[in-house]
Amino acid sequence: MKQEMSLMVVFLILIVYDLFASENLKKYFQPVACLLFLAHTIYGFFPQAVGTSFAGMYVCYGAEISMKNILNIGVLLVLLQSNGWLSKEDTSFKRGEFFMLTLLTLFGMYLMISSGNFILFYIGLETASLPMAALAAFDKYKNNSAEAGAKYIFNAVFSSACLLFGLSFLYGACGTFYFEDLATCVYSTPLLVMSLVFISVGLFFKISLVPFHFWTADVYQGAPTNVTAYLSTISKGAAVFALMAILYKVFGNMYDEWQNMLWWIVLITITVGNLFAMRQTNLKRFLAFSSVSQAGYIALAVLAGSVQGMASTMYYILVYIFSNMAAFGVINAIETKTGKVDMTDYNGLYKTNPKLALAMMISVFSLGGIPPLAGFFSKFFVFTAAAAQGQYLLVLFALLNTIISLYYYLLVVKAMFINPNETPIEKFNSDGYMKISLVFCMIGLIVVGFARGIYEYLSLVGFGA
Repeated sequence: MKQEMSLMVVFLILIVYDLFASENLKKYFQPVACLLFLAHTIYGFFPQAVGTSFAGMYVCYGAEISMKNILNIGVLLVLLQSNGWLSKEDTSFKRGEFFMLTLLTLFGMYLMISSGNFILFYIGLETASLPMAALAAFDKYKNNSAEAGAKYIFNAVFSSACLLFGLSFLYGACGTFYFEDLATCVYSTPLLVMSLVFISVGLFFKISLVPFHFWTADVYQGAPTNVTAYLSTISKGAAVFALMAILYKVFGNMYDEWQNMLWWIVLITITVGNLFAMRQTNLKRFLAFSSVSQAGYIALAVLAGSVQGMASTMYYILVYIFSNMAAFGVINAIETKTGKVDMTDYNGLYKTNPKLALAMMISVFSLGGIPPLAGFFSKFFVFTAAAAQGQYLLVLFALLNTIISLYYYLLVVKAMFINPNETPIEKFNSDGYMKISLVFCMIGLIVVGFARGIYEYLSLVGFGA
């Protein structure tokens, strides 16, 4: 539990700092918090013991360690990008609360990732979900934010109810919640098929797979942009990994059943996400439906049900974090300065803010899978993993949807570089934290795609290896 303990140390230090520091010292809360979390992130890459704890309820091997490190990178970007928003008069006094809630949700995701028992998994799920509702409603005096928090908590309740209903079937059939024991007694019976369906549906809500995605656009639009970025990348990545672990570890003997279910879910998710994204003008709603489509691509790798599929899933999540955080970083910077989030507001952005326009262009190109950016390689590995398992028809549909997605991603580029605008967004300078995060994202989108060792390493690590 090296990373969990390290995260708790950071959490406790920041609580003490926020409670007892003087007003002058609180001005340095942001750099202190970012440096502490940077140290935690780097610490996670150091060698650590692997194995199980708490009678097998907690497991930590190469895959779990790697996934936590990927999430740490994403959370560090979120914390860096939050400075401008948290420096505003109506949020500056809540800076400590934002960091505390964010770290709590991350701790819950750690438990989800390392769970070897459904009891611990559920504890982690709720630990991640409840603070997330508070984050979605963080701008509580804005109606949209309060609405986003309410919608998120209602959907979290229903998804948890589905999950618990499925777990009751599973326990009734097998008499245990340990993943290792369940793997030997789970077979295709009507009761266990129902259990598989309800447990999967509970996680489909978290990942925003169609038709369990209806909350996504409203929550993403209403929540603060930093929280939206966190929801669309970190929360989604942890939920996908948890789904993959449960399907591989617990329901491995029912591969045919969950493969058939996921096949249709993936196809519908990619298609519906793309079609609805084409109709959006608000950029936060635009990226919400884009994230629905991206969730379908990630689930396509999970569908492969192989070591290659696992590596492709984790690699895709890493690249998706860099791509989406860059896009949300630009939106956050502009919204903080001007309050504008509509696509038409971005007309002529290149004339006044060429660096932000370039960063947004690179991020949407990566999301669309245009070479030589990392998004191309992530889609290539996902398609390869699915094709290796004979999913040629689904890969074909996914490729066709990729072409559709290029259309609406290029609409953003067209607005920034081609569409005329007599009164474009005025020139402004982003704060240093935002600049660091965007540079880091740009480096990631270029380097990760060509860093052959990353994908090879993820192919070597595995559950229980």
